[in-house]
Amino acid sequence: MTEPLDAALRLVRAQTALVRRFDASLSGLHGVSLADFTLLLRLGQAPGGRMRRVDLAEALGLTASGVTRGLAPLERIGLVTREPDARDARVAYASLTTTGHERLTDMRATAERTAAEVFAAPVWSKEDVTDMTALLTRLLQQHR
Repeated sequence: MTEPLDAALRLVRAQTALVRRFDASLSGLHGVSLADFTLLLRLGQAPGGRMRRVDLAEALGLTASGVTRGLAPLERIGLVTREPDARDARVAYASLTTTGHERLTDMRATAERTAAEVFAAPVWSKEDVTDMTALLTRLLQQHR
């Protein structure tokens, strides 16, 4: 096996393991998946806690229909709401509700603890995490 293929396959396995770990933490305490959390987190980072659905899809690297499917259960449980654009009926915004903002704060604390456990010393140094972040950022920028 070539080194680039080995690296790519190890990255995929690591990603699968991380998703499983975050899903277990987030679903056990908050009833959401890592995918739900990343969607809510992105909305929480947006001005006013809202984004056009098409912009949310772009930011998350998803299709518009993927975002719609991801938002539907979050809307049903009251974390997100759909807001029409007053000037253009074709445009819809996804917006965090008050409950969504509150629950996101708790979810973020859980995700922070999980990440700290994953990258705990002595296995991982602060420099290791910084270096990995830089390498992954480079990889993501290369494939945009």
